[in-house]
Amino acid sequence: MPAPAPDPRPLTGEPVSLDLLNTRWVSEAGRQDLLTGLEGLRIWLASNGLDRRFPTDAAALEHVLLAREALAAAVDDPGGTAGIEGVNAVLGHGRIRATLTPEGPDEEAEFEHPSWGAAWTAARDYLDLLRTAPDRIRSCAHEACILHFFDTSRNGTRRWCSMAACGNRAKASRHYAKTREA
Repeated sequence: MPAPAPDPRPLTGEPVSLDLLNTRWVSEAGRQDLLTGLEGLRIWLASNGLDRRFPTDAAALEHVLLAREALAAAVDDPGGTAGIEGVNAVLGHGRIRATLTPEGPDEEAEFEHPSWGAAWTAARDYLDLLRTAPDRIRSCAHEACILHFFDTSRNGTRRWCSMAACGNRAKASRHYAKTREA
């Protein structure tokens, strides 16, 4: 199988649950969606190191899209019924099995079907973020941006998905407004 095309998204490298949300973004050409077909799924899986663990087929794409909608609902309305039920529905297709290995205790994820693997992994990652620092799961503060990030800044005050893009646009906008007033 050929290597996937380069990842076209403006923000990558976030935890897998938020990275799944970031498969939709806004560019100068309008709203974009990486997951419109199997090639986009292949790119997303490869970007997250999941391409060797999980299949790239129509069922996996459908399950990843379900997980994306559930995670979007959960992030947009923390504690809301739609997000909780959606994430739990995805998590219902897998489980963690405790194991003992020569290195000691371990855990192994098991799935109802391999096509649920990537979707379940993203949903499980969201639970890990909630356990770690739920207040650091953020949406970009730029009004035209729909990207999400996990704030790892020391003081927890990051506002933009990227200072180079959205942060710079906001600064330029403020500067323009000040110069127009003067």
